[in-house]
Amino acid sequence: MKIATWNVNSLAVRLPHLLDWLATAAPDVVCLQETKLEDARFPLREIRDAGYPHVLASGQKTYNGVALLARTPITDAVAGIPAFSDDQKRLVGATVGGVRVVGCYVPNGQAVGSEAFAYKLRWLEALRIWLARELARNPRLVVVGDFNVAPEPRDVHDPVLWEGHILFSPAEREAFSRLLGIGLQDAFRLFDQPDQTFSWWDYRMNAFRRNRGLRIDHILVSQALAPGVRACGIERSLRALERPSDHAPVVAEIDAHAQ
Repeated sequence: MKIATWNVNSLAVRLPHLLDWLATAAPDVVCLQETKLEDARFPLREIRDAGYPHVLASGQKTYNGVALLARTPITDAVAGIPAFSDDQKRLVGATVGGVRVVGCYVPNGQAVGSEAFAYKLRWLEALRIWLARELARNPRLVVVGDFNVAPEPRDVHDPVLWEGHILFSPAEREAFSRLLGIGLQDAFRLFDQPDQTFSWWDYRMNAFRRNRGLRIDHILVSQALAPGVRACGIERSLRALERPSDHAPVVAEIDAHAQ
């Protein structure tokens, strides 16, 4: 099973890029973030024509929005973190081919110490609690998305510059570590990776050309699935397209039946 995550930063703008990429990369399951579309405007026909007839979308106008696209049927769908009161559309999940797949768009947090930052930490803790329960029910669990957290110094182009700032503060890194602590592993770090490999680059300051990025998009796998992860990488070339998203897709290949 090939599972991918991509923050498209407006599906209306990036739909041609997405359709081209689906045709060439052919993932089995794709989780999208920042679709920025109300459900009534989601391009179902185009997505289904691309070979993804099973779609779970949870969107809103202008901001946020997530979706799960699958080639095969999905069951037990969920939108939003149960028991967490929130109007922001940030999470979808479903079971696909016996694997529980959760796609999330973690709040950015704006600035360390702000109310938005406190909301981000509350959201991450609610996610952790709910995922622990999901994992107990579904040992074959994959959690993907834009987490808006760079977990380690090697995930930041200049960790000294970024230390203490949003996306790389101690509180955010600790929250991410607690999430892993329920029994998840970072699929990207199961393999040797090139230095300075990132998934997000700011549109400003020629950040992409200078490779001044962060790795904030992740694929996390349960202990039961970790032995079956065959590859995990970042498809950087999509950030070089005309009118790109500021994020690149992350893709993992998983043998869900490996022991």
